[in-house]
Formats: sequence, C-alpha cells, structure tokens
Amino acid sequence: MLNIINKKSCCNFEDDVQGSLERVILVGNPNVGKSVIFNHFSDSYAVVSNYPGTTVAVSKGKGMIGGKEYEIVDTPGMYSLQPITDEERVSQNYLFNKKPFVYLHVVDAKNLQRMLPLTLQLIEAEVPLILVLNMMDEASERGISINASKLEKKLGIPVICTTSIKEEGLDRLEDAISSYVFQPVASRVEYSRGITYAIDTISSLIKSEYEISNKTLAQLLLLNDSVALEKVELNNEDIEAIGKIVEGTEKEYSDPLNYVMTVERQDFVNEIVDSVMVTDNTVGQGVAATQNGHISSIRGRIDKLLIKPITGVPILLLVLYFGLYKFVGGFAAGTVVDYLESTLFGEMINPWVIGSFNSFVPYPIIQDLFVGEYGILTQAVTYAIALIMPLVGAFFIVFSIIEDTGYLPRLAMLIDRVFKKMGMSGRAVIPMVLGFGCATMATMVTRTLETKREKVIASMLLALAIPCSAQLGVILGVLSFSGTALAIWAIAIGFELLLIGYLSSKVLPGESPSFFIEMPPLRLPKVSNVLVKTYSRMQWYFLEVLPLFVLASVLIWVGRLTGLFQIAVHLLGYPSQWIGLPAEAGLMFFYGFFRRDFGAAGLFDMYNAGMLTGVNLVVAAITLTLFMPCIAQFLVTVKERGVKIAMAMAVFIFPSAFAVGFIVNHILTTFGVVL
Repeated sequence: MLNIINKKSCCNFEDDVQGSLERVILVGNPNVGKSVIFNHFSDSYAVVSNYPGTTVAVSKGKGMIGGKEYEIVDTPGMYSLQPITDEERVSQNYLFNKKPFVYLHVVDAKNLQRMLPLTLQLIEAEVPLILVLNMMDEASERGISINASKLEKKLGIPVICTTSIKEEGLDRLEDAISSYVFQPVASRVEYSRGITYAIDTISSLIKSEYEISNKTLAQLLLLNDSVALEKVELNNEDIEAIGKIVEGTEKEYSDPLNYVMTVERQDFVNEIVDSVMVTDNTVGQGVAATQNGHISSIRGRIDKLLIKPITGVPILLLVLYFGLYKFVGGFAAGTVVDYLESTLFGEMINPWVIGSFNSFVPYPIIQDLFVGEYGILTQAVTYAIALIMPLVGAFFIVFSIIEDTGYLPRLAMLIDRVFKKMGMSGRAVIPMVLGFGCATMATMVTRTLETKREKVIASMLLALAIPCSAQLGVILGVLSFSGTALAIWAIAIGFELLLIGYLSSKVLPGESPSFFIEMPPLRLPKVSNVLVKTYSRMQWYFLEVLPLFVLASVLIWVGRLTGLFQIAVHLLGYPSQWIGLPAEAGLMFFYGFFRRDFGAAGLFDMYNAGMLTGVNLVVAAITLTLFMPCIAQFLVTVKERGVKIAMAMAVFIFPSAFAVGFIVNHILTTFGVVL
C-alpha cells in the first residue's frame, strides 16, 4: 500500500534556496573522487578519504570555471535515487530543489557496469548532467579501455575522462562545464509491461511541475519513497488511486518492485557497457604490465590478510599498538604534551598571562574567571592548545594514513560479524574508530548509518566505552606504570563495550542492518593529503572545542560562586567511596563531564600524591572511561538523537559506570591483586 508520511524529512534537510551564483553539483557513489574534483574547482577544502561516509554533510565553495564564478557543491555518496542511508537522502533532496547549472555524475571508470544505473536514473530525471569517468589510470592498469565518444552518443550526455588525483582531464571537464547547454534526453530503459503501465499511470496523476521528471517521481511513488511522498502534491482521490496501482503492481511480481526495476535497468546497462568497454586480458604481458600485475597480486594477498580473522586481528592489534599506544599515547601524550603543558605554558606563558592580567584587573572574582585555577585563559586555552591539539593532531595523522591506504573498509569487513552481534553492521567501524579521535565528531558521523536503531546503539557505545584521543592519551600515560594495569583496563572496557552492545541489540526494537560498503584499492598514503586532512580536522576541532572549554570554565566559575559546584562534587564523593576511592575522587569525575581527559589527569595527580594505590588508579580509570560523556558530546547527542534518548543514555551510563568500577574493585581486592 501507499504510505503517505505527514512529517518533516527524516534527514532534517533544510530547503536550499538558489542564490545569485549558478550551481555545479557533484553526485555519485562514495569513493569515486568527487571531493578531489570539488577541491580542485572550489576555494574550500573537503576531506578526501578512501572510505564511504566521509562527506556526511554537504560541502560548498565558490570557484571560477571558464572565467565565470559558480557555487560548487559536493554531496554525500549515493548509489541510487531511492536512498537507504541519511547521507543518500541528503543527496536525493537536491533533486527536489531548483535545478543547478549542471550535475557532475562522477563514476569509477573501472566499475562502469556498477555505476551507470545511477546515470540512467539521473537521465530519466531529466536533470542537466555531465558524466565524469574518473580513475582512468586505475582502469588502464587493469587493461580496461572505454570508448567515451560512443558512450556519449548512447547516453546523449557529455562524457569526460579524468584522473582527478593527478589532475588529468580536469581542464577538459572545465571546458565541458563552461560550454554546457542543457538538452533533455529521453530515457531508453525499457521496463516490463506491468511496471511501465504503473509508471505511466501514476505520472499522469502528477499535475504540478517539479525539478525532476514526472516519470522519475512516478517511479519513486511506485516504490513508496518517503521523500517523494512528502514532496508531491496530491489530493486524496489521487492518493487512493496511486495506492491501488502500487498494490496491484506488487501483486503481479513475486519479487519486490525495486529489485525487479533494478535488474531490468542493469540489463540495459550491461548492453551499453558491452558495446563501449573492452578489457585486455593480455595485460599481464610486457614489462610494465607485468609490474602492474605483480602489484595487483601483492594487493590481492594483502587484502586476504586484512580480511581473514586469523591474520586480520593481529594486524589490527599492531595498528592499535603502534598507532594509538606508541604514537598517540606515548609520543603525543608524553613527549609533546609534557613540553607544551609543563614547560611552554606552565613555566613561560601562563605566569606572564596571570601576572599581566592581575595587574590590569585587580578584582579577585574576575581574576578567578580568567586566570584562576580553572580560568578561561589558564585552563581552557592551555588545555585546548597544549593538551588537546597534540593528542587530536596525532590521532588524525594516524587516522588519515589508515583511511588513505584503504584499510578502513577492510576493517569493516573484518569486524562486521562481531558488530552484527551488537546490532550494527561493519559500516559502524567508521564512527567507532573516529570516536578514538573525537567522540563528538563521531556522534555526528553516526548519521551515515542505515537505521535509527543502529544509530542509537552506536551513539550509546560512543558515549559509554570509547575514549577520545585526549582521554585515551592521558589514560595510556597514567597506566603506563604497569602493563597489567593497562591490560585490566582494556579488558574491562572491551567487555563492557561488547556486553552493552549485545544487550542493546536484544532490547531495542528493529531489524539488523544490511551491510554494503565500497572496497577501494589499497594505496600508499599521499603525504600532502594526510597533512592537509589533519590540518583541516584539527582546525575544525579547535574551532568547535575551544568555545566549549570556555563554557566549561564559566560553568565551573559559576558553580563555585553559587556553591553548586561543591554540592555536585560532594554528591559524587559517595559513589566514589563505593568503588574503593577516597571521596575527593568525586571532583575528578565531575571534571570528567566537562573534560574527559582532565578528570584522568586529576586522578594521576592523586596517585602521585599517594592518595590512590595502583588498584585504585585502575578502578578509577575504568570508571571514568565508562562515565558520562563530555558536555560537548552530550550536547551533540541531544542534537542527533533527541533529548529523550540522550537523557535515557545518561540515566543508564551514570550508575552503570560505577557498577562496573565496584565489580572490578571487588574482584581485584578479593584476589589480592597489587599493582
């Protein structure tokens, strides 16, 4: 039946009003080079990655093409005009707004057979379109040659060959854009009789004019697409008629209509590809070709090693050990942070700032706000620059290298089976790994997941058991006094992650998500790309996090003035004592809400002062890791999941963190463990 949805779009897409500049909009599957082309033509930077889910929101910039300024838009990856994920819905929504000057459908040339179905859907939608055959170098390496001019004639739209990462063919693309003239092309896809009749009949019932063709709208209505159902204006009589058409057509076919239409469209694509693409099976002959074949063989072997659990898990542990523990936890959290925090800020900058500020502002209350123990200039700025920046920067360097190599999709395949037990697909590895850098950012990235249930579970686990790079770096440094202590912490956090994920998958209603992900070729990371991405992310992080640090300092200042601070700390002293810690540890948990790493650093200070034993420190580190997310992450969770879900998470996380701490403390003390 036709299900009419009378509510706002599920992806919270805001109507985009056409400005004075004409738009050039990039669309296409993930990992086809859209962002590289965007960066080339625009004055903005979009993160270029080797895994799907990077372009979570729409990236916009301005750029000169053929002597004329355009607005350049990079949309999230999409596979079809009938979306599954929220990122696809964002891209689909662009089709329902004012037409741009032209869409650039960027495709992976070596996977033309899989990419062209979306091209045909765009042609059926009668939108201005240029097809960009990107990654031509990789196609050539595989002995694939494409007759672009013949493909252009068959499709009736301009076709441009490029290798965007090497900037090859981008000049021709610029010429094609500047000289483009829109001419609607009649679709040549022939659907079976029943579907054709349904599309034509529904199309005749659509009276208003839209930015895409009535034929495409009819197809989407036939498939019960939610966005089309919201956008198309229909009276009750037409809605009832369409509902009967949909119901009758569904009864004619044993398979779902979407599947039937996809197969019929793919048959047409296969005919086109067979006539325009030739694969040279002798590519392995010759010196250069042999080298390419050897490289492909090596890539294939590495692929198998990364995906198989028996070899993939040890490789993952090595990546975590050298990437997170040694580089982020050891070098960044140890060497770099120690110098910046203790020497540069502690001995040089802060004493000068405090002295200068106090000489100009003699009022103690104001001094406490800006240069006191938790002041804006002494705490917020120092921690943002001296502590957070090095840790986040180090993590993003590692993360950029990992994603540039193409390792993330392989990791997703490796852990998909485990994630399915927790109600998520392997695709969730992206926000989960990002959470080790910034859980606030990772919570935003959960919108790329397929179902609401999966998003809630991922957000819950990010808030509960994934320490951000700032907290992780400090905890690794704090527990570095004992390998056993670090192992206990890791086992407890890992067990909690798996247990709560599993229980969530059983308690929360909904179906398990399907798993599909682009598998890009393995590549050597490009140094310039790694550095630019790291800089861009650090810039974003700094601009996002510094105001929150300032807010935290202000809230602490207000709390100390009003006495609320002392009340909260006093109340947190009770659960701290339940897990074997002194009541003073409640202060560190309170800090942990404002700054996850700050609480861990405070616990280490208590340990050095002799207030905590080694066992106490491990129990405290475990509890703090599982404790409430920082205020920034909590606010983003409210924004992404809603107030009710965010509060429900908080109500669960707070007592469960201390419950785990109590259990761990009881086990360690019962068995007489000394650390």
